[in-house]
Amino acid sequence: MSILSDNLHRVQDRIAGAAQRARRDPSAITLVAVGKTHPPETILEAYELGVRHFGENRVEEASAKIPVVQPPIVWHMIGHVQSRKADEVAALFEWVQSVDSLRLAQRLSRFAAQRGKTLRALLEFNVSGEDSKYGLCANCDTIDADDTLLKEIEAILALPNLRVEGLMTMAPIAAEVEQAQPVFRTLRELRQHLAQRFPQCAWHHLSMGMTDDFEVAIEEGATMVRIGRAIFGERRTTKNE
Repeated sequence: MSILSDNLHRVQDRIAGAAQRARRDPSAITLVAVGKTHPPETILEAYELGVRHFGENRVEEASAKIPVVQPPIVWHMIGHVQSRKADEVAALFEWVQSVDSLRLAQRLSRFAAQRGKTLRALLEFNVSGEDSKYGLCANCDTIDADDTLLKEIEAILALPNLRVEGLMTMAPIAAEVEQAQPVFRTLRELRQHLAQRFPQCAWHHLSMGMTDDFEVAIEEGATMVRIGRAIFGERRTTKNE
């Protein structure tokens, strides 16, 4: 077996183990393989091994990679999206996990409508409060006091060509993976809170957990984990780095 095959099976075993510890069905957890800096042939190898969901962080890289990968892959935009790139994102992706403003959501909905499609979306929340991270800033204790944010969320949910299905977050880099647990728990609680306040939305998904902390995320309720390095190895260096 190839190194990629070994890595993938190891990750799948870890996902199953974490799900079993949490008394969850492993099949309820979607693996989104993050192919950042890795070429189309590597994506195709992972596809042949059974992976169907792939994530990309950068529009520029995705625009060069996605059109040359022919199988019916489900593509997720997981990185920050500038509003001016919304047209390209709407054209390339089925999922946008990083919707962090009403302005971006409006543009995504408009460009999706022009293509006769509906984008599946997650609202990105910065529940850790780190300045270096993108996302709507709130938790269960603060969101009800932020009338502006609540109105923004309500307006996003009403957009015709954007279907919000849950939340996404990134945990801080920490020495111990257990330090990410409160962040993941907060996102789960925030989803429950929003589901009560906006029952018109399904709120199925929690996208949280990456290579270093996905097992803890699964134990806290993640339905999607975004894993790159543990599957594909270290990122390839690009000319701009």
